Amino acid sequence: MNTFFVVLIAIAMVATLGALLFGVATMARGGEGAAQRSNKFMRYRVLLQAVAIGLFALLMLLTR
Repeated sequence: MNTFFVVLIAIAMVATLGALLFGVATMARGGEGAAQRSNKFMRYRVLLQAVAIGLFALLMLLTR
């Protein structure tokens, strides 16, 4: 069961990193509507980061 949570946390962390990189790359490229797309990726990053922290907290509760 713990391995399952560790894998989910790793997936959430990689997804968070991906959203961050896509957001920064979109912002750096600029162009029409880049600010809105970059802002959307940053909102996804915050959501994914919250999921990763929540999963980590749940893992800590289950293993104590």
